Amino acid sequence: MSRKPSSVIFWKDRPVEDIGILKQALPYFREYKGKTFVIKIGGELVQKLGVIDDIAQDISLMHQVGIKTVVVHGGGPQANELSERLGITPKIVEGRRVTDEQALEVTKMVFAGKINHEILTILRKHGSKVVGLSGIDGDVVVAKKRAPVEVLDRATGKKNNVDFGHVGDIREVNVELLQTLLAESYIPVISSIADDGEGNILNINADTVAAKIAVALDAYKYITMTNVSGILRDRNDPSSRISYISQEDAVKLIEDGMVEGGMAPKVTMCAWAVENGVKRVHILNGLEADSLLREVFTKKGIGTMILRGEDVEEYKRNGF
Repeated sequence: MSRKPSSVIFWKDRPVEDIGILKQALPYFREYKGKTFVIKIGGELVQKLGVIDDIAQDISLMHQVGIKTVVVHGGGPQANELSERLGITPKIVEGRRVTDEQALEVTKMVFAGKINHEILTILRKHGSKVVGLSGIDGDVVVAKKRAPVEVLDRATGKKNNVDFGHVGDIREVNVELLQTLLAESYIPVISSIADDGEGNILNINADTVAAKIAVALDAYKYITMTNVSGILRDRNDPSSRISYISQEDAVKLIEDGMVEGGMAPKVTMCAWAVENGVKRVHILNGLEADSLLREVFTKKGIGTMILRGEDVEEYKRNGF
């Protein structure tokens, strides 16, 4: 009987010809063991079974090497799809969802139900211990209804007052429940629904929930997985990806209009997380195979990392 060469190992049913790549990852395993990562998964990634399966494998491997992991997920595309099937027209303003009574019902069904359970199931398939939560559970996220706000229409340059309906702004984040679950080697999977403590359920932007939880947990990394390859110098040229950038420069790109639309609130919250203590923040394309492992365990990465300006030289030296 023939045997496979000893230098060939298999990962995700694909041959890995050079076992040296595992040795290259060893310093990262040592550096990250015991640290907390918060990973935000965009709803567009859950739509494709092969994609979310790949991400779940990456998360499960990170979990196995001792990284404490919290998952926060969105669900905008699925909410839009169900809304349209029900004859409800979704309304998005500057990348933020307007949530009326009908939209709130859709949000509850999709976010805390369908998507949360799908992610839990696929993580369990790959051997992870998981617990599904919303922001309501354990008072993880306490919010208040957002008052009408003035929003700049970047297309026209005009400012309009927008009532976002049953949309909330976070008042506080309580991480005691999450810390208990992490200590027992569970991966909490959190949908971005909260309440105001007065019986009202509110829809919260998932990027905001994830960033605030990352700060409250004193996470080492906050990673947002979406369908774009990070911050681009030219939005029409994927090869113009910025590999790493300081928090200050990232904010400037937003102010200069280089980052706009749905990316603007993502980058805003990433920069806020860095400013408030998260050491490394990443934006990467979850549609690419093995994207999470390649971003976390290689210096080159495949997305954009945002870090404090004073940490840039440290990163150049050691890759962490």
